[in-house]
Amino acid sequence: MPDFSSRLQSGGSDPFERFAPAQRPAGESQAPAPARADLAGLIDQHLDRRTFATTHWEGSFFDYLEIAQSRPAVARNAFQRLYDAVLSHGTEKYRQFKRDIIRYHVFSDPIAKGADATYGLVGALMQLVDFLRSAAEGYGTDKRILLLHGPVGSSKSTIARLLKKGLEAYSRTDEGALYSFTWTLDEHCGPGAKDHEFPCPMHEEPLLLVPREARADILARLNERYTPAHGGGRLRLVGELDPFCRKVYADLMRHYGGDWRQVMGHVKVRRIVLSEKDRVGIGTFQPKDEKNQDSTELTGDINYRKIAQFGSDSDPRAFNFDGELNIANRGICEFIEVLKLDVAFLYDLLGASQEHLIKPKKFAQTHIDEVILGHTNEPEYKRLQSNEMMEAFRDRTIKIDVPYNIRLDDEIKIYQKDFGPQRVRNIHVAPHTLEVAAMWAVLSRLEEPKKAGLTLVQKMKLYNGKAIPGFTEESIKELKEEAPREGMDGISPRYVQDKISNAMVSRQALEDRCVNPFMVLNELEEGLSHHSLLSDDETRKRFKELLSVVKEEYEDIIKGEVQRAISADEDAIRRLCGNYIENVRAYTQKEKVKNKYTGKDEEPDERLMRAIEEKIDIPDSRKDDFRQEIMNYIGALALDGRKFEYNTNARLYRALELKLFEDQRDTIKLKNLVSSVVDDETQAKIDVVKQRMIKQFGYNETSATDVLNYVASIFARGDSKSK
Repeated sequence: MPDFSSRLQSGGSDPFERFAPAQRPAGESQAPAPARADLAGLIDQHLDRRTFATTHWEGSFFDYLEIAQSRPAVARNAFQRLYDAVLSHGTEKYRQFKRDIIRYHVFSDPIAKGADATYGLVGALMQLVDFLRSAAEGYGTDKRILLLHGPVGSSKSTIARLLKKGLEAYSRTDEGALYSFTWTLDEHCGPGAKDHEFPCPMHEEPLLLVPREARADILARLNERYTPAHGGGRLRLVGELDPFCRKVYADLMRHYGGDWRQVMGHVKVRRIVLSEKDRVGIGTFQPKDEKNQDSTELTGDINYRKIAQFGSDSDPRAFNFDGELNIANRGICEFIEVLKLDVAFLYDLLGASQEHLIKPKKFAQTHIDEVILGHTNEPEYKRLQSNEMMEAFRDRTIKIDVPYNIRLDDEIKIYQKDFGPQRVRNIHVAPHTLEVAAMWAVLSRLEEPKKAGLTLVQKMKLYNGKAIPGFTEESIKELKEEAPREGMDGISPRYVQDKISNAMVSRQALEDRCVNPFMVLNELEEGLSHHSLLSDDETRKRFKELLSVVKEEYEDIIKGEVQRAISADEDAIRRLCGNYIENVRAYTQKEKVKNKYTGKDEEPDERLMRAIEEKIDIPDSRKDDFRQEIMNYIGALALDGRKFEYNTNARLYRALELKLFEDQRDTIKLKNLVSSVVDDETQAKIDVVKQRMIKQFGYNETSATDVLNYVASIFARGDSKSK
């Protein structure tokens, strides 16, 4: 069998060239040699031997002392390293609702280009990073279990996965380098020779090999040179070697009569890269049924094959220190659904968190240096609160609530990740399809506002950053304070994703190659009748009512888009604007307007001005103030050397659009769309509107036609809201 790896590394053109044609593996194509060479070259482009050599460095213990002296950060503990790993990916600061917000880029998953990105949750993530900073500084939270608590589907597992992924990537960088060691002994773990290597089973810090008497001086020297990359904190070297290394160390010291330098001759220091798949520094524990749970999965078990060799099951050389808490040393250990663990497991976590000690079977307590992270849902947490026997565990946990999103834009991003144009190419997702699904999900998580005159939809818009007259940032702060549990209940993003998927593969979607908001809303409503997490009819009824609210909001959106498409004739808006401004100028200056057709001076056209102003709810009593504001606005622009255009003032622009729509609606005869016969002139105008919707709003032919038909049916019904 040829050595494929060596041939690829040496740039060989064809790893199969030593095979005769008849001996090629079945199914292997008879591609020309240059094509196969190109593939090998493509692989070579992604290989970096220099990086490989750096991350697999090996040297003596004294070489490592020089590294530690020049770069003391290699001796950081697990909390310090994880905190630096989070910040190494960068941050973004901004202000929202009178609060300083920090967004940590590691939670946007830059490693996998956003594949695992979380959206929103800034409050929970800031609280999490604050916990890590406090632990890195040594303020006591390093003796606690971090517990992520929230409803199903709120990204708790994703956050844990991103922390592990970020730490793993950081350990590959120069800034995140860390080291462990290997013993070189004879085949029986004895000092007679150095021809067999026995890695430290718990990937421990090499400085733990320094005699305890000298550690204080070593640490003092290192801290003189240590400057934390983020925050404060000092290097701390706590604990002792694991039982296996302690046994080897003691045997070598006896063999060499206490000559520590000769003992270090059996030590080979090596750089390690944290890896969940290789079980180096990152562990994950998932509970099983009670009959199969075994605490040895956490702290290791006896290697029965070696008992005969070493004579005792209490000899550390006959023990596998490969439990999740063992292999996660120097990094992080995640406990999935931690409160579903058997009580015996939770007792193991008490010492692991507070004292950083674990108790392997038949051995003394063993020191660990790792972040313990668990996550759980609300029912399990309530059960923990009611269990008086678990008071010690509750006292050792720091709970961080991870709620659902209550900001619409963040919720939309969740669905865009799976159903956006980059993922869905063969089916057109009509504009606002994901938005209405997200809108319904967010509304289900909000509490009814107590402020008079504020609807639930308006509250959602306020949270999303939209300005609503009469409400300030202070009002939003009050709204959040009066509903502290917002986001802890409601519809899970998973349910919405499932129903969007159903709509995507429905017969109608496959025939039309298009999915629209009504298809998704129908799927969401139909699924409520057998939703596994809805136990009462009252909640089910409320969610159905919210679907009606979302439908009304969607109708307003598409009516506005059709209005803008109909009135999108820029020349017509420009002419209408010029006519309005000319009349306003004459009105405010108490002058007359020259009629360009008759040439006579006439009074300003009050009917035209009011027809435009009424579109944006300017009452007759405020018309003078509004007109003067417009003239002052134009004058201020002129002083700055800028020219007033029809779309410069947003409110006036909207009023002009609505006025033009009103003037043109009857000429286009949208109502005729719902009839069976449409004349050629009307059809031509409708086609122009349709193309504007495709170009400006992202519709395709099918979805633009659907929206025009639907809006036309609203006008045909004489909808009072549309009037």
